[in-house]
Amino acid sequence: MSESATLAMTKKSRELKSQGLDVVNLSIGEPDFNVPDFIKDAAKKAIDDNFSFYPPVAGFPQLRKAISEKLKRDNDLNYTPEQIVVSTGAKQAIANVFLAILNAGDEVIVPAPYWVSYTELIKLAEGVPVYVAGSIETEFKISPEQIEAAITPR
Repeated sequence: MSESATLAMTKKSRELKSQGLDVVNLSIGEPDFNVPDFIKDAAKKAIDDNFSFYPPVAGFPQLRKAISEKLKRDNDLNYTPEQIVVSTGAKQAIANVFLAILNAGDEVIVPAPYWVSYTELIKLAEGVPVYVAGSIETEFKISPEQIEAAITPR
């Protein structure tokens, strides 16, 4: 595996900022503002209420139920809480999927441009990234024909 491009970009951004340059860091996904007070207060309350232990692997049941209700109410989607898994973020969820379903040498079609972590997550799961490039002319959308051409027995 290669060095994390995300962390390398973050390090470079911080170095440039320390030199007084005005840098917009789009690498690590951190906001450029402090955590709002209502979130800090909720976190403190959770600790005071002893809501500070490891959660169930799939997520807290009450959170999964709330997500199920939100999906029904706002999106007209019917998922039971048992069909919902809560992760710490998209990168973790994608890593979990790759680790669960890829066998050594399996190919994964990666539409380009892509987030820098995707290829390393595929490699971590012993897969092989296969790139399909979008273009400015197609607004970086890839076509079914491009996907079909990239499919192999792997």
